[in-house]
Amino acid sequence: MRDQYGRPLTDLRVSITDRCNLRCVYCMPEDGIAFRPPAELLQDDELVELIDIAAELGVEKIRLTGGEPTVRPGIVSLVRRIAAIPGLKDLAMTTNAVLLEALAAPLAEAGLNRVNVSLDTLDPQKFSRITRGGHVDRVIAGIERAEAAGLRPMKVNAVVVRGFNEDDVVALAALTRERAWDVRFIEVMPFGVVADVADAGIVTSEETMARIEAALGRLESLDLTGDVPARTYRLAGARGQLGFISPVSEPFCAKCGRIRLTADGRLRLCLLRDDEEDLLTPLRTGASREEMKARFQAAAYRRPFGHALAEKLYPQQRVMIQIGG
Repeated sequence: MRDQYGRPLTDLRVSITDRCNLRCVYCMPEDGIAFRPPAELLQDDELVELIDIAAELGVEKIRLTGGEPTVRPGIVSLVRRIAAIPGLKDLAMTTNAVLLEALAAPLAEAGLNRVNVSLDTLDPQKFSRITRGGHVDRVIAGIERAEAAGLRPMKVNAVVVRGFNEDDVVALAALTRERAWDVRFIEVMPFGVVADVADAGIVTSEETMARIEAALGRLESLDLTGDVPARTYRLAGARGQLGFISPVSEPFCAKCGRIRLTADGRLRLCLLRDDEEDLLTPLRTGASREEMKARFQAAAYRRPFGHALAEKLYPQQRVMIQIGG
């Protein structure tokens, strides 16, 4: 399965809920969002069928997102069913880790391969401010339990937001000296009603790198090819790696092989574009498997080349919590 520019599409991000147990400033507006009734979201059988179709069309990697995927009822059973789909080579999850202390071992046993954990600061007060009430100690406990359960390599993602946590990148980077973690710093992306967070001034990857080098020493480059979103580096003698993901200052659209399935059954063709294809309606109105495959392929083919953030054309229909990243 390829898009109109010839890029193979092998990575499907699947949002399995629009709900979350945190309310991060870059992900959800302060006054919240209107959550969809559960009946309007993809049910387990529907999710498994669409992922199975995607695998038949060449998708090899599945990442479960949200909202927060661990709050979906029956998550362990759902993971077990997805892990059994032929053709999948990697099943991962992006999570805030709040519930991983209890769920990491069951998820690993069910077939989950690894997790990416969102952790924007180690400072308890700042963490509470960014997440609007979260507790960083629960995240750390979840990460440790996930590692013990074999969900590796451990990737820790920090979205760098000016006025919130740009000074905290040094402490996060220093974690890699003693822990075999991939700590990755992501430029904040503007979305509709939360675009003001980015408008306060993007903290570019170059600025973050300079801050880390000034405090911790030179960064040794490991992979600058652009074949994956993160440009990777290592601090001298560190066990882990540092990654810098720069969707605003250094877009990697030319090599992007991702598409996204929203919790309400839309195939979103680019994270930062509003173009979507409704898959839930035909699925529920009796479309055959071949018809669903054709619809999936046709939508994927029209995928745009990339975003238009440079022109300040921001996606308006959804905020990040409704897409999953």
